[in-house]
Amino acid sequence: MSLNLEQYVSEFSAQNINGEHLLQLDGSKLKALGMTSSQDRAIIKRKLKEMKTSLEKARKAQEKMEKQREKLRKKEQEQLQRRSKKTDKCSSDATEGTNEQ
Repeated sequence: MSLNLEQYVSEFSAQNINGEHLLQLDGSKLKALGMTSSQDRAIIKRKLKEMKTSLEKARKAQEKMEKQREKLRKKEQEQLQRRSKKTDKCSSDATEGTNEQ
């Protein structure tokens, strides 16, 4: 409707075309849905291409964030392990010092 193509809304609804299905449509499928105007199909295809590009960018950004979180989690885990080893060593040294006296 925002593209001024509301005449196709009823057919898209009747065919249960949702967002996921919409992204799978190409020129021939649009034509089969009753979109006879090549200009209208071009508008839809251009918008679908924009949407796919946006989705891909969002997916890549999400993957990047997940990798950064994982890297940070590993770094924190390594720091905890080093602290634990340092604490164990200090405890061990203190015990040895007490035993020597």
